[in-house]
Amino acid sequence: MTNKDFFAALNELCLSKGIERQAFLDTLQNALTSAYKKYAGDASDVVIKYNEEKCTIKFYACKAIVEVVEDPNKEITLEEAKTYKKSYKLGDTFEREFVPKEFGRIAAQTAKQVVMQKIREAERVNTIQEFEDKENEIHTAIVRRVENGNVYVELAGGGLEGVMLPQDQIAGEKYEINDKITVYVKKIRNMGRTTQVLVSRTAVGLVTRFFENEVPEIKQGIVVVKAVSREAGQRSKIAIYSEDPQIDAVGACVGNKGMRVNAVIEQLGGEKIDIIPWSENPLEFIARALAPAKVLRVTAIDEKSCRVVVPDDKLSLAIGKDGQNARLAAKLTGWKIDVKSESKALEEMALEEGFEEIPELDDIIDEITE
Repeated sequence: MTNKDFFAALNELCLSKGIERQAFLDTLQNALTSAYKKYAGDASDVVIKYNEEKCTIKFYACKAIVEVVEDPNKEITLEEAKTYKKSYKLGDTFEREFVPKEFGRIAAQTAKQVVMQKIREAERVNTIQEFEDKENEIHTAIVRRVENGNVYVELAGGGLEGVMLPQDQIAGEKYEINDKITVYVKKIRNMGRTTQVLVSRTAVGLVTRFFENEVPEIKQGIVVVKAVSREAGQRSKIAIYSEDPQIDAVGACVGNKGMRVNAVIEQLGGEKIDIIPWSENPLEFIARALAPAKVLRVTAIDEKSCRVVVPDDKLSLAIGKDGQNARLAAKLTGWKIDVKSESKALEEMALEEGFEEIPELDDIIDEITE
């Protein structure tokens, strides 16, 4: 049959959707062959040949040429084959063209299904390719369903589905159908015909990306996020730094009247945030990381553990509720921190040698403590 419209549509489809031409034709041929066999009840192999120059599509029933026929649906004798074409010989494939007139409607439906399937596959592949560099980024998502504790969200304008596992959900947050939420893309897994996107509301990277969006100096690289520690839904600590002494890194992150940090807090559902000025001196950094508590002394016990002395009335503040403040400070700095009150430290260690006092530490702590 002749069909100029088919080839014109095929060209447009492949170009607009980025579908590989031969792969599409192969899929269409397999689908039409399967549909024909079901329709005609014929087990013969069917080959479809396309001639784009003549804009023709031809159907052929194919059989193997053998001496003795065991399966009439798939085999034909040499003598019978030669009645169609004398040049046939044993081992050749016998091809007989047929025009499936009654098959036209089914063929059209099948072709339409294949086209839609290929379009969906192409759009999914394109979306995946577009989304591949979105790992470790934040993305607006729409909650579509909640099942077995997992929250399923729509990403990329409906092209991809993301799943937020229980451990990636902030305790106490409610996720309702059609809610718009901002999620952190942890991992994109291409699993053949399906793609799994793991998203999170508890990832440390979510805090970093929010600050990048709210603080132009971070986006421009003037202020650098050195480290973040987080207990999602409760408290985060973010260490920031600027090589330019004229830049107030903490002030840039706080913003005028706290506007910038409050915007981040709001997006995190009220999670408290401590903004810590980073220091290349690890002991000084540890003292700062325990903010809002005031630190008197810090001494290194070994390469990655230290003892911190705080005023007696600041001990509970330094440790925090259920040890949270000290725990977050340890995660932020990468050091094991042993916090002692001043009286306890004097009693236990008698100010033994080895303490390193932080120069002007009181001024530093006062500066970063509200």
